[in-house]
Amino acid sequence: MFTRKWIGLSLAALLSLCFLYGDRFSPIAGGVYADGALLLPPEQKHLKNARQLTFGGQNAEAYFSADDKQLIFQHQGGDVPCDQIYTMLVNPPDGKPPAPKLVSTGKGRTTCSYFFPAGDKILFSSTHATSPDCPPKPDYSRGYVWPIYNTYQIYTAKPDGSDLQQLTHAAGYNAEATITRDGKHIVFTSTRNGDLDIFTMDADGSNVKQLTHELGYDGGPFWSYDGTKIVYRAQHPGTPEEIKDYKDLFAQGLIRPGNLEIWVMNADGSNKHQVTRNGAANFAPYWFPDGKRIIFASNLADPKNGRDFDLYVIHEDGTGQERITYHPDFDAFPMFSSDGKRLVWASNRLGKAPHETNIFIADWVE
Repeated sequence: MFTRKWIGLSLAALLSLCFLYGDRFSPIAGGVYADGALLLPPEQKHLKNARQLTFGGQNAEAYFSADDKQLIFQHQGGDVPCDQIYTMLVNPPDGKPPAPKLVSTGKGRTTCSYFFPAGDKILFSSTHATSPDCPPKPDYSRGYVWPIYNTYQIYTAKPDGSDLQQLTHAAGYNAEATITRDGKHIVFTSTRNGDLDIFTMDADGSNVKQLTHELGYDGGPFWSYDGTKIVYRAQHPGTPEEIKDYKDLFAQGLIRPGNLEIWVMNADGSNKHQVTRNGAANFAPYWFPDGKRIIFASNLADPKNGRDFDLYVIHEDGTGQERITYHPDFDAFPMFSSDGKRLVWASNRLGKAPHETNIFIADWVE
């Protein structure tokens, strides 16, 4: 849902809107294990036994199945002109190479995929029903902007991509969906009511409720492990100039990403409170299993260029912030395994081509 070009990608794929640009896609046997400075600089004390899972192209938003045996993610590159959804085993049997499998239609652009906790279905958004072609790239004549394609609808399918079912039908952008670990409720972002807001619905698409109403972008929501809270990113214009710029761009299906902060609210939309207040681009938040801490990506350490994104940890009340990654490029889209012992994320490290983004996994060390 972004179009990555910030760091060589765009803040688009960057901020979890999920658009990426790439080259080739050829995952290699079992991945690469290494703790050398290139893969894990010594400052990264919370990560060990890192392994690279994809090799080439643009790969991002990799999320565990509930049993932690599989990952679902989006890929673009080579003969895949815009993001499609793939799944792969985390640890292939008998040391065989990971074998990513296409599970979306191969048409249009897809984004933000997720496993249902029972493992019987997957969840993702796609533009394929409107056109089999990739949607047009945004016009950058007004500066760095990213598109909100109003042709995104949310779908479910079986894990192999069969039995595709459209879950949302409201006009506008419908994407960024994740589901509670009990499989009962979905949270997502939509423009159905005239702004970018967060909604919930039952797993079958019924009982839709709007949770945010503030002018501006509210999105990228993830449930806490117990389903009682939602963490998300938000950008709320405040000055008359900011409000005018936001509304003018939104009318054209565009957003100008800038100061994105991390927020938390209860599952019913109550008790909204801001977690970060650093003025940087903070996004891709995900809960620790303990429900007290949040891991997220930010360019906080690169105020001059804004291209170096790293992972940070922070308590829900905004205290105890700690930097996790120190690689001088892009690290984002983190997710913990169910037991909190492993972390998967997307990174530019070890790329063999400009802007190459791959999926990595490592043990988490407290």
